Amino acid sequence: MQTIHVDLGEHAYDIEIAAGLLPQVGAKVAQLLPKARKAAIISDTNVAPLYADKLQKSLENAGLAVCQIIIEAGEQSKNMQVLSDVLEQLAASGMTRSDVVLTLGGGVVGDLGGFAAASFMRGVAFVQIPTSLLAQIDSSVGGKVAVDLKAGKNLAGAFYQPKAVFIDTELLATLSTRFLHDGLAEAIKYGCIKDAALFEKIAAYADDDALLADIGSIVAACCAIKARIVEQDEFDTGLRMLLNFGHTLGHAVEQHFGYSYFTHGEGVAIGMYQLTARTEAMGITPQGTAERIRTVLTKYNLPCDAGVEKSLLLDTMAKDKKKNGNSITLIVLKQLGEGALQKIDWQSVPEYLG
Repeated sequence: MQTIHVDLGEHAYDIEIAAGLLPQVGAKVAQLLPKARKAAIISDTNVAPLYADKLQKSLENAGLAVCQIIIEAGEQSKNMQVLSDVLEQLAASGMTRSDVVLTLGGGVVGDLGGFAAASFMRGVAFVQIPTSLLAQIDSSVGGKVAVDLKAGKNLAGAFYQPKAVFIDTELLATLSTRFLHDGLAEAIKYGCIKDAALFEKIAAYADDDALLADIGSIVAACCAIKARIVEQDEFDTGLRMLLNFGHTLGHAVEQHFGYSYFTHGEGVAIGMYQLTARTEAMGITPQGTAERIRTVLTKYNLPCDAGVEKSLLLDTMAKDKKKNGNSITLIVLKQLGEGALQKIDWQSVPEYLG
């Protein structure tokens, strides 16, 4: 068991990481939230058949009454209508403010379920149980919860910290290769912005079996980086924006294709490589950095190009949350392992797109 404490004062919590952790969640939740009598498991149609009943049994063994709320898998479910349906089901279940929501799934479930918890009765406790690599190393930590609007990704949401994050690395065994690599894109991001040794470690694995054999150390390293950043900037007004490396272009790519072609991690991979290739050409990033990123992305079958004219993505990027008035903050690499915030005039964005 590895435990990473996220020190946010009264909103502090622990991230617990271990293989085989899922059956212990009920007892841990009961200890953490002794007043809770009911628990709602929010999951999706991919994850629920695999793990929801096991989680329910663990919670019931700890004395909690349990309901399951299952949404359709996929980014297309991360919208206001599905959020409304989930809230109605929470109300119908008889949940009270002392009860708990558990999000069991990937980033979509965690984001939407967390936003439901933040909204229901003006806030009920929630616990993240991420089942994808992307959720385990990134979206489950830090308290960003949201849904997408037609105008763009994550434009309706809140900062709402979980009471705990329980990461069972054994749950990654059922991930498809594509979604294992999808999450790995975010791990590569952490290496790019904060930890060159982590980047080289990921680059050096012989294959996916070697990666999975050591996945606990990758998850812990990424969670520790994110925890330290979130502690310094909970509400994403400064340092935390580093975590958006590759995301401005990546989100635009995802939306351009209707969230149905590129996964989130694939969009981020495209964003990281394309921006770094440009900042390298502009003399901001050392020569050869983009090629090193391209090599590791290609190793894990992650794309480097969306195959679409970047000018077509500008309208979507204009709605990015990092845009402030007539400027936007991009995350660039001073060198591998050292990201930096770069505020530029909106008119200069095409230069960074190439």
